[in-house]
Amino acid sequence: MTNADERLRAILEPSTTAVLTMELQEGVVGEGALMRALVDEVTGSGVLDNVRRVCNAARSAGARVVHCTKVSRADGAGEVVNCKIFALGERQKRDQGYGATDLGTAGAELVAGLEDPRDVVVPRLHGMTPFTSTSLDQILRNLGVRTVVATGVSVNLGIFGMALSALDLGYQVVIPRDAVAGVPREYADAVLDNSLSLIATLTTADQLLDAWAGAPKP
Repeated sequence: MTNADERLRAILEPSTTAVLTMELQEGVVGEGALMRALVDEVTGSGVLDNVRRVCNAARSAGARVVHCTKVSRADGAGEVVNCKIFALGERQKRDQGYGATDLGTAGAELVAGLEDPRDVVVPRLHGMTPFTSTSLDQILRNLGVRTVVATGVSVNLGIFGMALSALDLGYQVVIPRDAVAGVPREYADAVLDNSLSLIATLTTADQLLDAWAGAPKP
């Protein structure tokens, strides 16, 4: 085992690690999603399968899985349209009569095969990142988490914001690059290599599974 492998295994100690999924919902990466290019990238790259593998391995090793979702009320209460992407979502809502991730619609649900009864779901009504104005940080600290594994979408915005917030809050951040996606792919790769690599440990789904393979069963 190399020094890098030993360091990764130490960082990923299951009892103090949580896998965070970001917006892996039907209305974001499934039918009815606003950004079709992102849906195509997630589908074509195998990201969802890799996230499922990572989540299953985390549970088996004794690590937590926490799903960070974006939901909306039908009346839009609690949200503000203060950027271009929110404006696009608002226009879609006007056109079709409901938002892509409105509460009570299929779009707000996690994609099939992702959730387990042991998992925690932390929704947010406002903003772009999962730590802002939610109980995510408090929940993770109450669970004894010190390392977060960021998965999901998108590298352009959500994953970047998740990683920066986690870093600022004192967490170790690990990103399996084949379990995240952004568009275009070349841009996402550049962000991973030139920005996120400076604040997080970049790895792969297989490397995570290898790190947890030798962990004592909970």
